[in-house]
Amino acid sequence: MKPRHVLFVLAAAASVLSLSSCKRTPSPSAPATSATATTAPANETPDQFIARVNNEFRASYAELSAAQWISSTYISDDSELVAAKANERWLTQLNGWIEQARQYEGRPMSAATARSIMLLKLMTSMPAPHDPQRLAELTRIASKMEGMYGAGKYCRTPGDAASCRTLGDLENVLRGNRDYDAQLDAWNGWHTIAPPMRKDYVRFVELVNEGAKDMGFADAGEVWRSGYDMPPQRIASETDRLWGQVKPLYEQLHCYARTKLDAKYGKEHGEVAGRMLPAHLMGNMWQQDWSNLWDLLQPYPGASSLDITGALQRQYQQNYSSGLASHAGAPGPSELVEIERAAQLDTARQMATRAQDFYTSLGMQKLPASYWTKSQFIKPRDRDVVCHASAWDMNMAGDVRTKTCMEPNEESFTTIYHELGHVYYYLAYNKLPPIFQQGAHDGVHEAIGDTIVLGMTPDYLQSVGLVDPQPQSHEALVNAQMRMALAKVAFLPFGMMIDRWRWGVFDGSIKPESYNASWWALKARYQGVAPVQPRGEEDFDPGAKYHVAGNTPYMRYFLADILEFQFYKALCDASGYKGPLYACSFYGSKAAGQKYLAMLSRGASQPWQQTLKQLTGGESMDAAPMLEYFAPLQDWLKQQNEGQMCGWDPTPVAAAPGAPTSTTKPAPARTPAPAKRE
Repeated sequence: MKPRHVLFVLAAAASVLSLSSCKRTPSPSAPATSATATTAPANETPDQFIARVNNEFRASYAELSAAQWISSTYISDDSELVAAKANERWLTQLNGWIEQARQYEGRPMSAATARSIMLLKLMTSMPAPHDPQRLAELTRIASKMEGMYGAGKYCRTPGDAASCRTLGDLENVLRGNRDYDAQLDAWNGWHTIAPPMRKDYVRFVELVNEGAKDMGFADAGEVWRSGYDMPPQRIASETDRLWGQVKPLYEQLHCYARTKLDAKYGKEHGEVAGRMLPAHLMGNMWQQDWSNLWDLLQPYPGASSLDITGALQRQYQQNYSSGLASHAGAPGPSELVEIERAAQLDTARQMATRAQDFYTSLGMQKLPASYWTKSQFIKPRDRDVVCHASAWDMNMAGDVRTKTCMEPNEESFTTIYHELGHVYYYLAYNKLPPIFQQGAHDGVHEAIGDTIVLGMTPDYLQSVGLVDPQPQSHEALVNAQMRMALAKVAFLPFGMMIDRWRWGVFDGSIKPESYNASWWALKARYQGVAPVQPRGEEDFDPGAKYHVAGNTPYMRYFLADILEFQFYKALCDASGYKGPLYACSFYGSKAAGQKYLAMLSRGASQPWQQTLKQLTGGESMDAAPMLEYFAPLQDWLKQQNEGQMCGWDPTPVAAAPGAPTSTTKPAPARTPAPAKRE
């Protein structure tokens, strides 16, 4: 997945901060509240209250974001300590604002003030207890879990540093190594980093639930579900409705993938009981993106040449060769390392420059000079960092950055296009009051850059010199659609299940003693994925995913996957494009860019339904544009799967108490013949 990854989501800051905390608990004689608690002036009106909050928030924001930036790009006890103090001040200040806002309940106020007060209560995904000591405990635990994740390594031989591998190393095994046992070792190895955080996570849940109740919510999950301009209970049914639209397409892709895995590894290894997919064979640590299985799943080898990774690696080699050529004399070993690092950085910057070009072609501004000097583009050699890509608004006034560990491959290339979507959203709404500086809802924020990625059609990639001219054939079309589906369609059920798990954890229907069983029951239900070896409660497999360790709500990514196709269709229409949706690129269309920028500039100043209508003409999220886009592939998959037993039976993964029972039913033995494609 290519999302901006954060620890605590400050909605008023558009979720840009990767907030961590430290190992320092404030002493009873110096509580965290002392530095930032403010007293409301007497006779302050609601409008004056919100004006003051916006001013105080803007004043404290730069210090807070700087502390979090350092803690994510220089992981150490010292940086965690600095971040913790900033976090404690922030959460205490937020609690104070929320408490002061209670006095205005039922009083007349402007619509903008009423909306601001509502958003104020939803400003963090980590509601903190009012008690200063438990607030400090919460930030300490949160920091500890993120630090464990960021520094996580799998050491095949305990005590032997040479045998240790990072997440990136292990992902490379899943990405390109087709040896069954090597993939299983890499998958099992990464999941060993999570069990030590299980006890901390249990306590974390207790503390955020206490904070949620202090704010007037039933639990932390209700806080998360309240950010969608609808009753919190409705978001579950709304996402169920959207999943119902796209599930048949996913089932066809799942069926096709299983058939190919059976052919590669044999039926005894290519699938798990119940016709489910083996977790370690999907090319991705969490089975959320199957793009790395292209060598196995490519429908028509040789029908197209969208080798973006190859083009980027050639670009890197050119940069490296240029560095060698410009060096005086024969470089020594240390100098070769520096030339290699310079080539990596140059390539990453060139990738970011290419992504910027798409946005500026729509009439948007160039990124500020500070972006290029302050962003993290590649993984440092000398320290641990959080490598999950993220986008940052440092001061609400144009200091925008991305934090990435880019490599010359297609995944990093599309990721930077996605991350710049966040950055351009920040720049568009920076003129709004701070509380309104966030996405229309969190899924909208994630969809902005992904919409641009959809516009990266073969014709676009050819126009910027990354791929050769592509053949115009049915086979080439199916290949292009499959490449997109392995990222977009494969992701959908994973986008659903993570927060389904956490909602249950927060409301108590999933108890600590069934954390892991419930996780796998949900993965079986939604994804049709299972481990090939038993996973017990001594494991904590949810913690092996950053967004759980980092407490980042995840339903946003599912919603973004739906919304991006709606946005894409609207921008194609605005550009004047006529033709099949899947072939549209609005690159260079100032009309599409003007319409997009107008939507971005609204931020959270109005309900998302109004913002959606401004761009698409409708007020409901709808998967119909996604299905329109993938119609050729869905027809092709039905043909390929004819005669197969599609669907899966999740019952071999024992449902734990609190885990939902399956509603996925096997399909008939033969799928209907597809409509003939013209």
